[in-house]
Parts: sequence; structure tokens; C-alpha cells
Amino acid sequence: MERRSLLRAAVLGGTSAALGGTLWRGAAYAAPAQPGTGPYGPLGAPDANGIRLPSGFTSRVIARSGQRVGTTSYTWHNAPDGGACYADGTGWIYVSNSEINPSGGAGAVRFSSTGAITGAYRILSGTRQNCAGGKTPWNTWLSCEEVDRGYVYETDPWGAKAAVRRDAMGRFKHEAAAADPVRRVVYLTEDVTDGCFYRFRPTTWGDLSSGTLEVLVAGSGTNGPVTWARVPDPSGATATRSQVSGAKRFNGGEGCYYANDTCWFTTKGDNRVWQYNAAAQTIELAYDDSLVTSGTAPLTGVDNVTGSASGDLFVAEDGGTMDICVITPADVVTPFLRIDGQSGSEITGPAFSPDGTRLYFSSQRGTSGSSSGGITYEVTGPFRS
Repeated sequence: MERRSLLRAAVLGGTSAALGGTLWRGAAYAAPAQPGTGPYGPLGAPDANGIRLPSGFTSRVIARSGQRVGTTSYTWHNAPDGGACYADGTGWIYVSNSEINPSGGAGAVRFSSTGAITGAYRILSGTRQNCAGGKTPWNTWLSCEEVDRGYVYETDPWGAKAAVRRDAMGRFKHEAAAADPVRRVVYLTEDVTDGCFYRFRPTTWGDLSSGTLEVLVAGSGTNGPVTWARVPDPSGATATRSQVSGAKRFNGGEGCYYANDTCWFTTKGDNRVWQYNAAAQTIELAYDDSLVTSGTAPLTGVDNVTGSASGDLFVAEDGGTMDICVITPADVVTPFLRIDGQSGSEITGPAFSPDGTRLYFSSQRGTSGSSSGGITYEVTGPFRS
């Protein structure tokens, strides 16, 4: 579904101007009068799990840090973070990172066709502060270390194959990854205040053992054409973000999601959602809370992001009011759900089941505000298709 006009026209003021085949209409954006008045309707009262949901949706707890998952022998990891779902016969698998240092890594939960938990296991161990990551078209999970000179690890969601460190993808404070099968690249975000936006071009698509790491180069504005330049030394002996003159700076790169020639990514330091038009090679803002002209900004603390079959974006908050907000193709930004009583936490790892009927995510620190208090949830209901 075409999404390139998204919120540019609804959020950003100013005169109309053509850019990369799209139009800035110049309308002001106002927060909705009532949270949740978007396509799914208003949020209800907190359910038994403390989650406010629209009518027709229900939640359940899948796993808690330090406790066994269902009837399995696997103990769920602390500080659950980035996640993704994979088809598994008639069922599916949800993978989740662990953002602790040391001993981060990642785990997985397997579901039957009815949603029953049938297994849980470790897929990555011995790594550091695995924050977000990304799914590949060949059904592996890229788990990213959010530490200085951190690595990307390619893991097997089924746990049958050993994880492999992918040095060619660069050593920096990794956050998220998103694969673009059309241009055969993987986009990467960097979580520092003067971070960059990268892409990795594998020598052979489907094999991440070798390739070229590039950084986005652009002017000082928030929109316009961009180019890419090779990072001379991906090993990060000199910080990768400091190796290319003119590399565009982003204030705390977070979640990253690709669909239909567009890569959306978030920057938490300035509370923005960006979109890179890969076909036109332009970049622009999709959401910026500082430009909300009336009411309270509906989305703050932007973090992990995913998309649904309808073309909606689902953006998780780190703090804020602990919402997952939906950004629709019709330029609506509003909370889809809210977690009450967990203000010391953040929402992480949103991902849809393969059939699009279930949304998985975690509260990284739960009610305790500690990494050992993480809770992973499932929400089921009439998601738009």
C-alpha cells in the first residue's frame, strides 16, 4: 500500500512544496480529542493485565522475566526488547532480545495454530545488551548489540543453527535493522545523540558474511534528496559515524521498519518518525511532536516500530504514557493501547503474527521498573487487513 504521503502534510506546517514526487500540503496537525479515536475507537478501562484496549481486543501474558514460559522448562530472559514473528508450519514463533549487559542474547516462544504455547528456548547467548534488531527475508533474526563497537548477530529462530556474528555489518552502537529485498540491502540505526543511518549491501543477497557498509549523506534539513557513501573501516577503530564527511546526524536512532519502497525509523532524542523513500532516494519527516499545533502530542518517546497488512504503523513508546500508537495512511496518529501502572518501563518488540491477528510486545521492566520485571504480552482482535 502506498504510504509516502503519510503524516508530512498533517504534521508539518509551512508552504506547499513538491519534493520527491510528493506534496507538502501545509496543514497543521492537532491531537485527537480523545485518545484512541482513530480506526479502532476509544481505549477502554484497564483489563486484568492493566492494558487499555479498544473494544473487541483482549490481552494475555505470554511470559515473565525469571519465570518459566508456560509449561516449558525455559526461563524467560530479563529486559525483553526487540522482536519478530516467523511462520512455523501452521503455527508461528516469536523471538525476543534481552537488553542486559553482560549476557544479553535472545529467546523464542513457539505457538500452535490455535495460539497455544508449545515450546520456548534460547537462540543467542553470551552477547551484550541486545536491543532491537530485524527480520530477514530468509527467516533469520538479526540481533543487535547496543554498546560501543557492538556487533550484529544472525540467529536462527528455530534454535537449530548456531548464531553467527556478522562483522561486515559494522561495529557501532547498533539498534535496529530492516531488510529491503528490492534493493538487496539492510538498513541499520545507531543509538547515539549524533548517530547515523546506515545500509549494508551484502556481496551476495542472503549471505551477510561480506559486503559494503554505507552511511546516509544529506544536507542539514529534515527533508530532501540523499546519497550513500562507503564507510572505509566498518570495524569501528575510528567511530563509523565519524569516517564520512557530510554524514547526516540523527538524535538517537531507534526502531526501523521497511515496506513498499519505504524505510521508517524513529529517533528518540527529538521524538521523530522519519521515512526514507528508497525508490526516490529522499528522506523526510513523517511525525515530529514539536510541530503539533494544538492539544497534547499523541506520541512521545518513540522507539520500536512495526507495520500491519493495512499499511498502519505501530510505534511503541519508551516512557511517555506507555502507549503503542497507530499512524494510519489517513494521517491519524492516536494510541492503539496503553499500559497502566508501569511508568518506569518502556514498550518493546511489537510484532504481528503471520496472519496479522495477534500483536506481540513487551513491557521491558514491568511494574517493578527493574530489568528482572519484564512482561511479554499478546493482544488479539480485529486488526485491519
